[in-house]
Amino acid sequence: MPELPEVETVRRGLAPVVSGRRVTALDMRRPDLRFPFPERFAERIVGQEIVSLERRAKYLIAGLSGGEDLVMHLGMTGRFTILQNGRRDTPGDYANAVGPVPAHDHVVLHLSDGTRIVYNDPRRFGFMIMMPHADQSQHPLFRGLGVEPLGSDLTAEYLAGRARGKKANLKAFLMDQRIVAGLGNIYVSEALFRAGLSPNRAARTLADRRGAATERAKRLVPAIQDVLRQAIEAGGSTLRDYRDANGASGAFQDAFAVYDRARHVCPRPGCGGEIRRVVHAGRASFYCPRCQK
Repeated sequence: MPELPEVETVRRGLAPVVSGRRVTALDMRRPDLRFPFPERFAERIVGQEIVSLERRAKYLIAGLSGGEDLVMHLGMTGRFTILQNGRRDTPGDYANAVGPVPAHDHVVLHLSDGTRIVYNDPRRFGFMIMMPHADQSQHPLFRGLGVEPLGSDLTAEYLAGRARGKKANLKAFLMDQRIVAGLGNIYVSEALFRAGLSPNRAARTLADRRGAATERAKRLVPAIQDVLRQAIEAGGSTLRDYRDANGASGAFQDAFAVYDRARHVCPRPGCGGEIRRVVHAGRASFYCPRCQK
């Protein structure tokens, strides 16, 4: 499943191509993805200008000139390919090593400058829905989401306030989308390593008895933001065949300190510990028990 840096890489690749363009036609090659397409889907999009392309958590949101938003989720194998001036670019090629199979091209957007945007999804776990822009914050997909991890709302004080009295461990706490939107398994493991915090530690230790942020919370916020920014700049992480807008594989996996490195020696200078794998709520966590406390 692509995480926030992968989705942001897709957004950055698509936004310059689609923003300010009018949709002249929409091809639907099946009636559904994970969910059925919205009623009158093509009718509601064709003729509209794509005013903006934003990201909220792991969702892509195309703002349309008529006042509706097209909300898209990539699922496990969804990807967009840009066909423009004889070139083919895939910002976020995150699925199959052999590349997209045309049989799985389910939606094609035709834009006013002749560009085509093809959505391909072999497993069809992605989805596309429509909603009025004015209702977005109250829609069930978005209503309960926590703060954006790269925004100014993620502070040590915010984490302390949400963690106070929580019995959950740090890994589960940070992956709760109601607390921090968009964080996933890979980057939580990497951020906790950078902050020197064990995923097994109780989340409540981010706050002291008065509810103020502890030193742990103050270390954790920059660790989360730094690892996400570096992953975005690297184009994401290649778990299968992840590629950026220029067709280059995401490179952040080359910088993993702990994720998927069980039994390797801890890379922290002078530590010498061995990376350990544990399971939290069915998801693998990787950490160094010697330097992450």
